[in-house]
Amino acid sequence: MKERVQAFVNNRWLVFVAAMWIQSCAGVGYVFGSISPVIKSSLNYNQRQLSKLGVAKDLGDSVGFLAGSLSEILPLWGALLVGALQNLIGYGWVWLIVTGRAPVLPLWAMCILIFVGNNGETYFNTASLVSCVQNFPKSRGPVVGILKGFAGLSGAILSQIYTMINFPDQAALIFMVAVGPAMVVIALMFIIRPVGGHRQVRPSDGLNFTFIYSVCLLLAAYLMGVMLLEDLVDVSHTIVIIFTVILFFLLLIPIAIPIKSSFYDEPGDLVEEPLLPKPEQQAAGKSKHDEVIFSEVEDEKPKDVDLLPALEREKRIAQLQARLFQAAAEGAVRVKRRRGPRRGEDFTLMEALIKADLWLIFFSLLLGSGSGLTVIDNLGQMSQSLGYDNTHIFVSMISIWNFLGRVGGGYFSEIIVRDYAYPRPISMAVAQLVMAVGHVFFAMGWPGAMHIGTLLIGVGYGAHWAIVPAAASELFGLKKFGALYNFLTLANPAGSLVFSGVIASSIYDREAEKQAHQHHIPTQIPGSILSGMLAVDEPLKCEGFVCFFMTSMIMSGFCVIAAVLSLILVYRTKSVYANIYGKSRT
Repeated sequence: MKERVQAFVNNRWLVFVAAMWIQSCAGVGYVFGSISPVIKSSLNYNQRQLSKLGVAKDLGDSVGFLAGSLSEILPLWGALLVGALQNLIGYGWVWLIVTGRAPVLPLWAMCILIFVGNNGETYFNTASLVSCVQNFPKSRGPVVGILKGFAGLSGAILSQIYTMINFPDQAALIFMVAVGPAMVVIALMFIIRPVGGHRQVRPSDGLNFTFIYSVCLLLAAYLMGVMLLEDLVDVSHTIVIIFTVILFFLLLIPIAIPIKSSFYDEPGDLVEEPLLPKPEQQAAGKSKHDEVIFSEVEDEKPKDVDLLPALEREKRIAQLQARLFQAAAEGAVRVKRRRGPRRGEDFTLMEALIKADLWLIFFSLLLGSGSGLTVIDNLGQMSQSLGYDNTHIFVSMISIWNFLGRVGGGYFSEIIVRDYAYPRPISMAVAQLVMAVGHVFFAMGWPGAMHIGTLLIGVGYGAHWAIVPAAASELFGLKKFGALYNFLTLANPAGSLVFSGVIASSIYDREAEKQAHQHHIPTQIPGSILSGMLAVDEPLKCEGFVCFFMTSMIMSGFCVIAAVLSLILVYRTKSVYANIYGKSRT
């Protein structure tokens, strides 16, 4: 029994399930659409000021260099503890200010608090992804998709818990965002670590992933049904409690996998051969001259060779290699040494920064996910402008679609690379075209447009965060994956800064001022002590689809440009994916 308990503690599936639980409450930034109206009304902010808080939130969610650095210096539980404290202090202070328990701070100080609170997410994401990608090196797409999916689902989970507790005021949601994730992370932080997962491969792993996918779909369908029911029907508080208990049960189901594998499977099946060959085994029998010749073959082979069938491709490469060996031996050619790693090998961040492929990923992500994040940050105002009073339902819905996009993006992109050896970024181009259509629905404001637009944007945005980390690890290796991942996440705040902080807020305020002048609404009371304050005390509101029409059309255009960049990346990396996955198919 002692050995089985030890096997359970060191089981990579236990680490994965614990990471899922952390991620399910770690995406506190997705609740910003629900808490922003409370902050706006209690602190008398206009839309431009609120957008600055949104940009600070996105910066906190994406600037993960400190998290990446600390995760290399500290044990992962130490990095998780730092993130939990940041989350507690940042959002806890905001709650004190909003409820009048602490003095009101200037806007720049509020931005710092939102940044600090949301920056805790980067520690949760980095620790979860780094540990699980190392434990499941040959299942990157599903692992990243599921983990990032639960982060996207956290908005709906936190909203449901908030509904169950039935707080008397909406500001209490900020308190729950501050305390809830910190409690969960501190409880689980010692479980999140690499446990030599590549040595724990079992034939049942495929069934385990299928089981978790089934739980994910069931969880998303259940949450969607509960949210719609609570929105359309006046449900009693007792029923809400029952709904939430069932939600917790669904979240706990995956723990059955490590329990079964540790306590009920045969001990002889607990450890199998390493999934990845050891570096010294890879290097065995390969001289430096061989490596140089191989590098030369990569440079000299015609581009169409990688598009040939596997057997024909290997035959052509072998012929070219033989000719180069002979020419080098006779001194007819001078074989040059290649500097730096090739795509598919381990890059440092500095080595990757000089590669066009990294910048194609970055700018495609900036335009695609940046436009999706603009919708998430402004979803409360978008739904209010179209006449919806309950903004929580759309925040919860986009959280669920975001979840399905991440899980589905990881699953389908894995099929593309495994079964067809085709570049993973093609699935990102498809997601960006889906988002372009979603932005058009938001722009037109047709009946039901909010529901359809939320679906398309949520799925497309979520797919980015399953596809991009997996693609980056394939093109630039796993050795510095944490640094590469945190660099790419900078695309999110960069896009939000321009799209939400400048474009969306400016257009919204301009349209609100137009409507105010048309209805002769005064913006100030001259001579009053409250002059200048009352203009903000009753912030201008925009009504109708015109509020976000131009913004949404611009976002749609950006998504089309992002898809073009992704297709360029697909063209450039065909040979890389053919080399990585083509051999596994033969």
